[in-house]
Amino acid sequence: MKRMLSGIKPTGRVTLGNYIGAIKPFVSYQDEYEMFIFIANLHSMTIYQEPKELRQNTKDLIALYIAAGLDPEKVTLFLQSDVLEHAQLGWYLGCMVSMGELSRMTQYKDKASKNEVIGAGIFNYPSLMNADILMYDPDYVPVGEDQKQHVELCRDVAERFNSRYSETFKLPEPLIAKVGGRIMDLQNPTKKMSKSDEAGKGTIYILDDINVSKKKIKSAVTDSDGHIHYDPQNKPGISNLLEIYSILSGKTIEDIEKEYDGKGYGEFKTDLAEIVGAELENIQARYKEITTGSYLDDVLEAGANKARPIARKKLAKVERKIGITIKKR
Repeated sequence: MKRMLSGIKPTGRVTLGNYIGAIKPFVSYQDEYEMFIFIANLHSMTIYQEPKELRQNTKDLIALYIAAGLDPEKVTLFLQSDVLEHAQLGWYLGCMVSMGELSRMTQYKDKASKNEVIGAGIFNYPSLMNADILMYDPDYVPVGEDQKQHVELCRDVAERFNSRYSETFKLPEPLIAKVGGRIMDLQNPTKKMSKSDEAGKGTIYILDDINVSKKKIKSAVTDSDGHIHYDPQNKPGISNLLEIYSILSGKTIEDIEKEYDGKGYGEFKTDLAEIVGAELENIQARYKEITTGSYLDDVLEAGANKARPIARKKLAKVERKIGITIKKR
């Protein structure tokens, strides 16, 4: 089986966008690929996190992965911080990337353009991300279109290392979803649905009251022509809702367009609200089962125990090649 790897930060509450774009696809991938999925809690340190909230968000994220249908028997699911080799390899690879390359990364550029106070972690985090990926030699890394540059940098660093020290890392390919890879804010469909949305009016949180989530769908911004047609450039609001409808219902966007031909936005939104509500109800019920007892701790321990030997072997190989160690192991 080809290997796939992905990580997601436990910052903020999990949204419908996270679920559709990052979590739900893995349920189908797990039967096609050897999956490594980690909770990127080291990356969450780039900005201050209230410790109590970080612990709860981490627990929620793990539970929601499983509630969505991920099978820990098929998928290696673990905490990034439980595999110490990530941080160590991140340092070595950070010494092989230039400041110019790091300064071109989207997250840093966005914060720098706003004249925000930026910690060094925001600047350096791509080096840790490179380590996260290259540690496990994945064939594919699923990302949104806006994060494709991270995989491109990772490939550049891997090629640089392989050229300098001999073949060591596999070059991963980015896997970009054609539909649902980037769910947009319901009130401002020109920006991505965000976990850090303070107002929360355009964001649906997976563990929120279901009636509140339905109301957000019904009040989502669309446009004035009333024609249900997929056109992200000119009709971003209804196009975003069509993507949500398609992913959750399993219908193609073309079939949905035909189904609502001649019907108004009100009827479409009402039906979509019911689809979203049913999906959330199933997830929340499973979440309650999963979060009792020591089940999550057991899953993470088993996942880390599977990931560590791979990480240790790769790190030892790197250290031999770069000369950081003088003993054979």
